[in-house]
Amino acid sequence: MALAGIPAVCLYSQEYQHNEATWQTQVKDRLAEKLTEEDLQRGHEYAAYIINALKGGEMFKFNGNVRNTNLITNLPQGACVEVPVVVDKAGFHPIHVGALPAECALLTSLSSGIEEMAITASIAGDPTMIYRAIAHDPLTSAVLSLAEIRQMTNELFAQHKDYLPQFKHHVV
Repeated sequence: MALAGIPAVCLYSQEYQHNEATWQTQVKDRLAEKLTEEDLQRGHEYAAYIINALKGGEMFKFNGNVRNTNLITNLPQGACVEVPVVVDKAGFHPIHVGALPAECALLTSLSSGIEEMAITASIAGDPTMIYRAIAHDPLTSAVLSLAEIRQMTNELFAQHKDYLPQFKHHVV
């Protein structure tokens, strides 16, 4: 989907760039505001509820990302999965889901495989495998050509080379 001819992926990128440049000012402005008692009420973020439950307060149930320990039976073991989780004083208790419908498992397995490929590539220091993982991402491949993905990957490596010492070279 595009807005005035701009791909959605670019709009998200612009929003992140704006927030990266302005977040400190936003925090200072918010801290400078005079807060009322209503402003100090608990929001809808999970963290406060989770901490409360861990400290012995009311049990809390949420959807969380955990390691797949046979929680979703037709996804790779050890992969990160999102399942219902109950948290209480004794800790976190992920709930067994079973098998996903085939069409959901297919797409989720693809994403998991791509993530594993990126992890393996990062450990091995293989920039070509990183490019291949990005090229297999359904959203990326729907928006960009292989040449554009290669260019984007090279730009990402160039921009972040100081943080990626495991790569012997940073060009795909």
